Amino acid sequence: MCSLDGLFANNRTWAAQRRSQDPEFFTRLARQQSPRYLWIGCSDSRVPANEILGLDPGEVFVHRNIANLVVHSDLNCLSVLQYAVETLKVEHVMVVGHYGCGGVQAVAEKRSTGLADNWLRHIEDISFKHDERLARANGEGQRGARLVELNVIEQVANVCRTTIMRRAWYRGQRIEVHGLVYGLDDGLLRRIGSSVNNGQSWMQCYEESLQTVA
Repeated sequence: MCSLDGLFANNRTWAAQRRSQDPEFFTRLARQQSPRYLWIGCSDSRVPANEILGLDPGEVFVHRNIANLVVHSDLNCLSVLQYAVETLKVEHVMVVGHYGCGGVQAVAEKRSTGLADNWLRHIEDISFKHDERLARANGEGQRGARLVELNVIEQVANVCRTTIMRRAWYRGQRIEVHGLVYGLDDGLLRRIGSSVNNGQSWMQCYEESLQTVA
């Protein structure tokens, strides 16, 4: 039987260190959360949002799924987006992919992953849509990296097209949508394409962003 004792010990040490550094930290955190950022990222265990951004608990609201998809029938993702935008009033929505994403690479290599193939069909659609761009890639590794970037661009567009974002911009809420890719090999975030800050410019930003992908 696998024991969680080590995790509980780590948790006690972490909590004690937090209280030592800031005695009011947990009291303040329990009263409210007021993040400025929503992170829509991949479930990959190597891509922890708070640590990558150098932020404390309570400073970034997080939704994660395989291959950081924003699907218009996914009530989980849409509920997170609505709560972040309408209740928490976040100022930035970040769609964050990462190089070396197993789901994206499986599509790039036309390799089955089992049940997840049904979810990754959304990535497959992107691959078909941008087949000419991907055909210029040099090998499966580069093809996978380009597909990661194209997926982020497409998911940024999906965020912008939701009724949640369209209503927010219509009522004058100041909120931007950004596309980012994280590098597992160097720990750095990179912008992908143009950020969007209103409902009228998202299509122009989408077209501009596609031009940045070789």
